Amino acid sequence: MVLTRLLAACFLLLLFTPVNWGAEFKSIDIQPATIEINGRNRQTQILVTARRQNGTSFDLTHQAQISIADERIATLSDSLVLGLREGNTVLQVNVDGFETSIPVIVRGYNDYPAISFEVDVIPLLTKRHCNSGGCHGRQGGQNGFQLSVFGFDPTTDFEALTRQSRGRRIFPGAIEQSLIYSKATGLVTHGGGARMESDSQDAELLRQWINQGMPWGSTETPTVTHIDVTPKSCSMTPRGLQQLRVVANYSDGSTRDVTRAAAYSTNMAVIADCNTNGVIETGKLAGEAAITINYMGKVNVARVIIPQPGTDELVRPDWFSSRNAIDDLTWSKWEQLRINPSGPCDDATFLRRLFIKTTGTLPASGRVQAFLADDSPNKRTTAIEEALDSEDYINYWTQRWSDIMMVNSKTLGGRSAYTFHRWIRKQIQENRPYDDWVYDVIIATGNTGNVGPANFYRSQRTPEDLTKAISQAFLGIRMDCAQCHHHPFEKWGQADFYGLAGFFNGMQRVKLDDNRELIYHPGHQSIVIPVINQAVETQPLAGKPTAADNTTDPRPELAAWVTSPQNPFFARLVANRIWKHLMGRGLVEPEDDFRETNPPTNPQLLDHLSKLLIENEFDLRTLMRDILNSHTFQLSSTPTESNYADNQAYSHYLVRRLPAEVMLDAICQVTGVPEKYAGHPQGTRAIELWDNQLPSYFLETFGRSLRESPCECGSSGDPTIAQALHLLNAPEIERKIQARQGRVTTLSRSSLSNAELINKIALATAGRAASGKEIRIGNQLLRDKDRRQGIEDFMWVMLNSYDFLFVK
Repeated sequence: MVLTRLLAACFLLLLFTPVNWGAEFKSIDIQPATIEINGRNRQTQILVTARRQNGTSFDLTHQAQISIADERIATLSDSLVLGLREGNTVLQVNVDGFETSIPVIVRGYNDYPAISFEVDVIPLLTKRHCNSGGCHGRQGGQNGFQLSVFGFDPTTDFEALTRQSRGRRIFPGAIEQSLIYSKATGLVTHGGGARMESDSQDAELLRQWINQGMPWGSTETPTVTHIDVTPKSCSMTPRGLQQLRVVANYSDGSTRDVTRAAAYSTNMAVIADCNTNGVIETGKLAGEAAITINYMGKVNVARVIIPQPGTDELVRPDWFSSRNAIDDLTWSKWEQLRINPSGPCDDATFLRRLFIKTTGTLPASGRVQAFLADDSPNKRTTAIEEALDSEDYINYWTQRWSDIMMVNSKTLGGRSAYTFHRWIRKQIQENRPYDDWVYDVIIATGNTGNVGPANFYRSQRTPEDLTKAISQAFLGIRMDCAQCHHHPFEKWGQADFYGLAGFFNGMQRVKLDDNRELIYHPGHQSIVIPVINQAVETQPLAGKPTAADNTTDPRPELAAWVTSPQNPFFARLVANRIWKHLMGRGLVEPEDDFRETNPPTNPQLLDHLSKLLIENEFDLRTLMRDILNSHTFQLSSTPTESNYADNQAYSHYLVRRLPAEVMLDAICQVTGVPEKYAGHPQGTRAIELWDNQLPSYFLETFGRSLRESPCECGSSGDPTIAQALHLLNAPEIERKIQARQGRVTTLSRSSLSNAELINKIALATAGRAASGKEIRIGNQLLRDKDRRQGIEDFMWVMLNSYDFLFVK
């Protein structure tokens, strides 16, 4: 026991040993420059920032010695300043001999300010997650008590609190017995637990609101126009702290510190998180994170970057010369993070990666051997052109875009799905500009049996469904939330949603024979927001109202806006889609969820890719060509000590499992035995299938796209136990390996030596010569069993190998 106490004392001594911060900086700043507290329920968060000799800065808010000269006027709760009585005093800050002070002015403290339900109470409910989707904000609420999600309908919330259930939620005669108070503070059992302490300022606010008669607030109460966050961006160290300060700006020009009233969330908790007091806490890894701040439906973002500690200034290696701007922009990001890239991948890895990513096909063994034997300095560029000009490229990207366009025979019918698939294939084959064929999808009219893009309107049958599908598929904006309420982390609300839906209101679908439909739009019809029955103008997001009348199809206006080079969403989404497919991760993730609160990991790179697309008239192959030729695409997937934890900056290639269709085709190619699909000719490959409903246990197990939404999350790349078991002992794979017309039969009848057999199989599966480990395993199998059985077993080993199942 004595030893335990001694160790604990030593730990505390080490933990709280003073740090000589003064040696690291030349000055300290305090924000705000003057603290003004106007009312008993007002407070001010301060920031203490140290300025280094080299011009950089870091936060010392929670390390500095902070005091109030006259503690009768104001007090401190950590770094939060609270008023106690009217008057003036001074706040003093001392850090290792650096001293500074700022004035503190407390006014209007004698009377508790008039409370507004919308301005004061709603933010409290949001901060404490009472109106979140998992609590009373869910559909139907909890135990009969429902609030609008994130407080976007204050009027209904006011009614629910003060009028519903016979007013039992609020009891002015005994405030602490009011359910809204007693459950929130834990005085009464609450499914969500205690949400605040009874002696907290939030609890005091609730008591005062009830005491004042539960006022809605004056009609002249100013509204929040926007919020500011300080710092807007910061560079931090692992295991570091950074205090944020959030100020709400109101319609009357006034401001208010809402740091403790705002809600915080992160897009990358493993890199950096933020607690309820607005303190960013970083983890142990280098990287970037975005902290979203939400107050009264207004959002802002603070960006955090954590460079790799202990790394000297990077020196760009000679081999990483600038092939194009992509390399310059990725290198710039690595310099910020101070992480060194992995080296270049070898030729075998490059060729396999290239062919799988562009054509969904393994390079043939002969092509691999020829490529490895070629000593031409331009052979990689030549291989890129070969892949982009191949028939397999057309087939593979037809399949990829069919997933996004939801070409689903279950909803479209066989004939219509085939027609849509063939139309998409034609666009890819002709390398038609992406904006042109998207325009045709949006304005599509005609018989779904012979007008392919008209089937987009067959799978999405209501204005609401079309709004969600088109905004996600072509703009990268998920509008699902905005259909019912204001998007919690974006600027889009119901008026924006139904303004977009108005373009599709009145769409006609006339049934024809043979499971076909005639799709057309007879003319613009006005639309209203359901429930509140409020009319809205038909217009694009943040655009101008349509000029179409009730005899004019308004969709061409929408199509022109969507595909315009000036559209801030269109080019960025498709650039991000292509980048993710080739590189393994989007610059924005998920790839079709663009929000201010979900920023790209490399904004300059995404801007460049978008600009490149626009300058080349939306030629997708040109964009791919630039990415494929970059050093960044051609990096090794083997991480270094510096970049092993990086999955945001592309400092090493990100390993990904083969997609379902690609893997099945690869197994068929390696074994030499094609898959049989009902109603399709012998030799049809999985990437060529137009019907995603064809029965295939393999494709279902390995996650082919359901084609029920434009989100590529419809196809899963996550490994599962069922997949592992299927690869290990599936009778279908065993039959392919043992087939008399397959590769094993050909090899077993050949006069090849064991070494040659092993290399042949390694070349077919992994696209390279056999490794030392594979040679040992192969020799043992061929030695211990008869020749054919040994070849079969070694092929099965290679089909289950990491280098076969994944793109490296």
